[in-house]
Amino acid sequence: MEKLLITGAGGFIGSHLVEKCIEEGYAVRAFVHYNSKNNWGWLEQSKYINEIEVLSGDIRDFDSVHNAMNTCDTVFHLAALIGIPYSYVTPLAYIKTNVEGTYNILQSAKMLGTKNIIITSTSETYGTAKYVPIDEKHIHFGQSPYSASKIAADQLAISYLKSFELPVKIVRPFNTYGPRQSARAIIPTIIMQILLGKEKISLGNTTPTRDLTYVKDTVSGFINILKCDKLLGETINIGMNQEITIANLVNLISEIMESNVEIISDAQRIRPENSEVKRLLCDNSKLVNNTNWLPKYDLSTGLIETIEWLKNNIDLYKTETYNV
Repeated sequence: MEKLLITGAGGFIGSHLVEKCIEEGYAVRAFVHYNSKNNWGWLEQSKYINEIEVLSGDIRDFDSVHNAMNTCDTVFHLAALIGIPYSYVTPLAYIKTNVEGTYNILQSAKMLGTKNIIITSTSETYGTAKYVPIDEKHIHFGQSPYSASKIAADQLAISYLKSFELPVKIVRPFNTYGPRQSARAIIPTIIMQILLGKEKISLGNTTPTRDLTYVKDTVSGFINILKCDKLLGETINIGMNQEITIANLVNLISEIMESNVEIISDAQRIRPENSEVKRLLCDNSKLVNNTNWLPKYDLSTGLIETIEWLKNNIDLYKTETYNV
């Protein structure tokens, strides 16, 4: 049985990836952020918890990363600081976690002879689209400290591929949504304010477009990329080839939830003007043409599942507090 290490395993996408890998028959070691409560994040509620080997550590600590990777054939590296607003507050934390953490993965893999290293990137590395749809050859443009740290991490991974022939693949998801996502993210923010009965919902800029993928389809993309030897050394987008403005997203969610809402601009949710990524639209042809991946969820279907999950789990969130 092939053994996988998944970093960031207690998080939004990571926890879904852990569960799907268990279903696919892999032996999974889940690397979660150490804390004094020994809390394993979203894995605490997983129906597969007794089938997962959980290790606590810190992605910034080489020793704990090296120990976690030992005896694993493959590593999915998802551990990162991802909140864009918080990257304005403490850019250094993003450098230490996202860049140094990726170094720890790459160097450990080099020393241990890890067979597959899958690095998680982000569509934010492209910045505002210079052309659409955005393929993997699009320029990189760091419009936030977060995106800059992820560009640096990607380039470090490429350097290990070129310098040491490390078997690296870079997965670049566009905006993923679904159950377990942070309340700060746009879709849970909209849904939870409506669930709370608010007729006026607070948002940031509503003109940018995003390409939104349901989390189960994103996870399926990860696993298809893992299985595809032709993609060794490649960067691969995961997205839907569809875009929607935030304003139209609000309208769609409101229609599904049978509510009428007014959007109120909230200054603390608005990015600095030159930092706002104004348009993202994915070209997923590399993924589609090289693997068996096809999305199973359109936006409406994914939103319906997300709304239902949030209805049943809203008490897990501090709904009255906006946290960057």
